Amino acid sequence: MAEFTMELNDEQKEVRDWLHGFAADVIRPAAAEWDEREETPWPVIQEAAKVGIYSLDFYAQQYFDPTGLGIPMAMEELFWGDAGIALSIVGTGLAAVGVLANGTEEQIGTWIPQMYGDANDVKVAAFCSSEPDAGSDVASMRTRAVYDEAKDEWVLNGTKTWATNGGIANVHVVVAVVDSELGSKGHASFIVPPNTPGLSQGQKFKKHGIRASHTAEVVLENARVPGSCLLGGKEKLDERLARARERAKAGNGERVKNAAMATFEASRPAVGAMAVGTARAAYEVALDYAMTREQFGRPIIDNQGVAFQLADMRTSIDAARLLVWRASWMAVNGKQFTAAEGSMSKLFASETAKKVTAQAVQILGGNGYTREYPVERMHRDAAIYTIFEGTSEIQRLVIARTLSGMSIR
Repeated sequence: MAEFTMELNDEQKEVRDWLHGFAADVIRPAAAEWDEREETPWPVIQEAAKVGIYSLDFYAQQYFDPTGLGIPMAMEELFWGDAGIALSIVGTGLAAVGVLANGTEEQIGTWIPQMYGDANDVKVAAFCSSEPDAGSDVASMRTRAVYDEAKDEWVLNGTKTWATNGGIANVHVVVAVVDSELGSKGHASFIVPPNTPGLSQGQKFKKHGIRASHTAEVVLENARVPGSCLLGGKEKLDERLARARERAKAGNGERVKNAAMATFEASRPAVGAMAVGTARAAYEVALDYAMTREQFGRPIIDNQGVAFQLADMRTSIDAARLLVWRASWMAVNGKQFTAAEGSMSKLFASETAKKVTAQAVQILGGNGYTREYPVERMHRDAAIYTIFEGTSEIQRLVIARTLSGMSIR
């Protein structure tokens, strides 16, 4: 087990500087254009693939970093460049985590490479969990998966929403109900292979922020997938469902982790790192502006009202990063989140990004409200961190339940 440290090693620093250079030279100059176009920035993703950032190998290297700091460090630097473009680059990772968390070795080896493609033929993947009537309330999920034993196929029907890369993905990972009587314990995850009949893109959303990232509905109408596309396999699913039924009969209330929650638990610190990157970017713009912008014959940072805001912004950013790094280290080293440390990191970092970007707009005044300066876009982008992969309210609920052991509602 790696010891927890706040110091990156030489190799990690080299990777961080490389990512920062890509974010500064490639992502940031393209940010305003793709935000306006509200389209997937395929040329930027391809550039990331060419240099090795958008690849299974790079993702795996960071994911399996024994210190746990590989992923949060990478996310912070890319999202420092631009949240919308960065999400287009890393969005496939959520689907990959879904397979890594729940799939067999064969499924991991078969499907994750197809999620990325290669530098000459870039692909993306989508993780589909939320539904029009089931966001935070996963127990209300309506998408059904029914097993056709004669053909060894699963038949999927339902509508997913808020899916990053939904409909344009080469591979979709879909969470569906296999036993409605078990609530969220009766869910399972499925790979929907490329060009599967019955899967189509529904509405594409026009969003407040992260506009360069494609978000859409995914419609499943009698979409048939082979039995081998059930993540973890049917034997494992049958065993898990049997245990859940026994617990339900016993009425002991013991919780069973479902496939979607396993994915979100693994990804929450990474979302926190994204938020840290956006907050840091806005803070740096505000600091530079405050030191160069003059009013009444002196830089505006000479005013305590501005200087103290910047001090608070930097303090919150550093605190958020520490919570993210702690949770990431714990996750990689098999430490249990006994105080919901993963949710803590996502909650604090998300709220920090929202607050810091708003403060940056305020420090820039009228200029901060225009598209001539990037803090306006950063402020719009930051709003998503308190919403996706579990709202701030849900994070607080998870933390409170973990601390108290009570079923707080």
